[in-house]
Amino acid sequence: MGVGDRDEGFIELDGVEKVFDVRRKAGFLRRERHQVRAVDGIGFTVPRGEMVGYIGPNGAGKSTTIKMLTGILVPSGGRLRVAGIDPSRERTRLARRIGVVFGQRTTLWWDLPLRDSYGLVRRMYRIPDARYRANLERCVDLLDLGALLDVPVRQLSLGQRMRGDIAAALLHDPEVLYLDEPTIGLDVVSKAKVREFLREVNAERGTTVLLTTHDLTDIEQLCKRVMVIDHGRLVYDGGLDGLHAAGESERTLVVDLERELPPIEGVAGARTVKVEGPRQWLAFAAGQSAAPIVAAVAERYPLVDLSVREPDIEAVIAKMYAQRSGM
Repeated sequence: MGVGDRDEGFIELDGVEKVFDVRRKAGFLRRERHQVRAVDGIGFTVPRGEMVGYIGPNGAGKSTTIKMLTGILVPSGGRLRVAGIDPSRERTRLARRIGVVFGQRTTLWWDLPLRDSYGLVRRMYRIPDARYRANLERCVDLLDLGALLDVPVRQLSLGQRMRGDIAAALLHDPEVLYLDEPTIGLDVVSKAKVREFLREVNAERGTTVLLTTHDLTDIEQLCKRVMVIDHGRLVYDGGLDGLHAAGESERTLVVDLERELPPIEGVAGARTVKVEGPRQWLAFAAGQSAAPIVAAVAERYPLVDLSVREPDIEAVIAKMYAQRSGM
């Protein structure tokens, strides 16, 4: 391990760009070439062992960034290093130190049972037998894969396959783990297992994790730091509270009353935004605790049930971008 592996810049991007040439129809037989700037001068560093959320709307440049970090794509400009390695020049060397889960694109063998897929991963990475067995046993236990080991990948549900992919990405003890929507298609219990598993991997092994997701709960429960990318540019890098403040986002308290009543009023820090029969929706700042609002409603109104809905991250980012565009 070199000095560059240990310092604050375990993952380093400096002015990184990715430009694609796209041909568009400009007439009956004529096509014009246009350039699409998918990533536009991004720069950030991630220390070893940090778990970071990397979020943004569809088409913002998240996947392109991840593909450059893994060496699948070559940057059009700027400087990029992972553990001191240039991914595009030493992709094979870097592959032994990273794990990747690309959303709905499996890295497993479609017609093979999970067990056989894992055996092939062991051979590809030349994982010592004892280490392989220990890692597999731990992943199977924590991700509840025991009953699925002899099932062909094509017969797994999306959620089951996602858990299988996460296990495959960790069998060789990667130092960096790139996760694209790791809880997509999972039920509440499975999501909780995956999140707990990722927390343990990060805490016990110091695995650096870069997580892209549209589920804000993933970010809230796993990451202290979040980066937002939009139109290929980094528009926010900091804590989740600061993100909510920057986007002026709101959470929603959904209240079910015993009977239909006029809109709830006089609750400090909240305002009623919608009423449908006995159900009412109250909006409040995302960085504010729901507890005093719930207490105030429960004290003054005949409450049957309630739930808190998190802000739509797409809306938060859209608002941030609109604010930047209006500057």
